[in-house]
Amino acid sequence: MRLLLVEDDERVAAALVAVLGRHGFQVRHARSGHEALDALVPDGNEPYRVVLLDLGLPDRDGFEVCSRIRAHSGVPVIMVTARADVRSRIHGLNLGADDYVTKPYDMGELLARIHAVVRRWPATGAGTEPGDQPAQPGPLESRGISIDRERRRVSVDGRDVPLTRKEFDLLALLSQSPGVVYRREQIFSEVWRSGWEGNGRTLEVHIGSLRNKLGLPGLVEAVRGVGYRLIAEQPRTDPASPDSGR
Repeated sequence: MRLLLVEDDERVAAALVAVLGRHGFQVRHARSGHEALDALVPDGNEPYRVVLLDLGLPDRDGFEVCSRIRAHSGVPVIMVTARADVRSRIHGLNLGADDYVTKPYDMGELLARIHAVVRRWPATGAGTEPGDQPAQPGPLESRGISIDRERRRVSVDGRDVPLTRKEFDLLALLSQSPGVVYRREQIFSEVWRSGWEGNGRTLEVHIGSLRNKLGLPGLVEAVRGVGYRLIAEQPRTDPASPDSGR
């Protein structure tokens, strides 16, 4: 599995390369933002499965590098940095980082986080440039929904539906196992990287927005007191039923 490490500290990078290599990763070390962006240009080799991105780079800020990566690629990005303040964490995640790990960190936890983002974004066997990947509608075809995880695009009956990053992540998570109830705690852990306590309204707003934008109010079903699940099959309605058309 190929991994791009963006780190200007040679001592830190050497230790990471050694440990990651022992765990089966083929690591390329980029020492600057410019080198990192060059490394992500498709070259016919196996695409990188994840990028570990330091923020304090010699030529440009890591936030800028993340933004430029996200503009051209869906490759998972984990920010690994000494910047532990909440504002930096929020800014990084809003720019498109899939996770944010602060130094010093436990190597076992970092490995677990790497494997977690890789599981959420499985390999497709093509380059990292958007446009290289065919859409993969999966189990939602029966409702006309196509989810292209690589390009982070969604369409309904051939119509592109613009979603925010969190809306897309929410739909992508629920669509992994249609019909399975995802607990609110799990949704916030996976999508917002935080606990759900006190944030229930945020989840409700995103669910409502997702339903409205897709034009499918019955797509995501609330399970009272537990969480939400995605209904992949088109619900059948009884014209005589008072609930028809809801």
